[in-house]
Amino acid sequence: MPMYNEPLPPLNSLQAFEAAGRHESFLHAAAELQVSPDAVSRHVRLLERFLGTELFLRRTNGVRLTPAGNAYARKISRIVRDLRRATADVRRPDTAG
Repeated sequence: MPMYNEPLPPLNSLQAFEAAGRHESFLHAAAELQVSPDAVSRHVRLLERFLGTELFLRRTNGVRLTPAGNAYARKISRIVRDLRRATADVRRPDTAG
């Protein structure tokens, strides 16, 4: 039975993580989301605290997903893709008549 009482992670943090994971860059994620790289970093840190694990290795030349981050990114990316499709389907005019 699914656990519906489990708290959801902060949704803005998930969005920042998904973009940063896809780009493996806080800078590129920030440009996509139209926020500062510091905002992406803060959201990712918040998500890491929520999950109790590091999602990125931070280096002077950028970031890289940890094994846990990579596994989480694959799952979250599918969810975000499905959410985008569902949203697009609802926003389309009904062609069924």
